[in-house]
Amino acid sequence: MEELLRSNDPVYLSFVRHVLEEEGIDFLQLDDHMSALEGSIGVLPRRILVPRDDLARAKSVLGNAVLTQRL
Repeated sequence: MEELLRSNDPVYLSFVRHVLEEEGIDFLQLDDHMSALEGSIGVLPRRILVPRDDLARAKSVLGNAVLTQRL
């Protein structure tokens, strides 16, 4: 597994997980439970890892994904 990204933003992480799931790319999100140790202040970023063979595709898919708003 290779690290795809790190973020403290739970909304962005949710978006990334959704995009990867839609594309059928396996992933692991690490450090979820670190918030209990840090006091839930969001200092430690969560990491998303993908298989080495899917890293380039995952980066491409995320680069092409667009957040849209409905008015």
